[in-house]
Amino acid sequence: MLADELTSLKHRLIEYASHVDNMIDRSISGLLNKDMSMLKKVLDEDEPKANDIEIEIEELCTTIIAKFQPAAKDLRLIMMIAQMNNDLERMADLAVNITESALFLVERPAVKPLIDIPFMAQITIQMVKDAIDSFINEDKDLALSVCARDATIDDLKEQIHRELLTHMTSKPATIDRSFQLIRIANSLERIADLSTNICEDVIYIIEGIIIKHHKEEA
Repeated sequence: MLADELTSLKHRLIEYASHVDNMIDRSISGLLNKDMSMLKKVLDEDEPKANDIEIEIEELCTTIIAKFQPAAKDLRLIMMIAQMNNDLERMADLAVNITESALFLVERPAVKPLIDIPFMAQITIQMVKDAIDSFINEDKDLALSVCARDATIDDLKEQIHRELLTHMTSKPATIDRSFQLIRIANSLERIADLSTNICEDVIYIIEGIIIKHHKEEA
């Protein structure tokens, strides 16, 4: 039955989201704890698994559409899951970027105490969790709260950029390490953006309303 197939598809997407969320968390934890084995696990085990799940979900969406030819809300749900699947795949890629930068940094002296990036990561990881929870529970208010947090992440990224550019100017020897920290901040900001995209999709699933480009009004 279509309902059973949709339930299975939703569960697989939720499992994928949990896997990607763990990738992000491990990439930051590996950086903070200078844990090379954790970072290498993200690259050697987590990334290939993420790629496999992404392909599986894409094929499931195509199969369900071909088999049942769903309409109205069911079709909207499948199309939004396909988009969320794409967003999660991009998050996984960004977690890999963070991991690669972390592997570079843990073998070198710190540019400065890591305070802002862990705080930024904490908010971003919670945004990912809440985005998926809003999907599971069809919670419009939670989805909107995730969208609202995106501005905080943008501000933190700009603050990190300013501080690191100052370091790079006054201490040219830190340029390579500062660049990797900027890359991490940029990746976290993009993950937050993608969480917002998921929440926009959730609101579309619930109400059929497109809030993209109109988050402030919402």
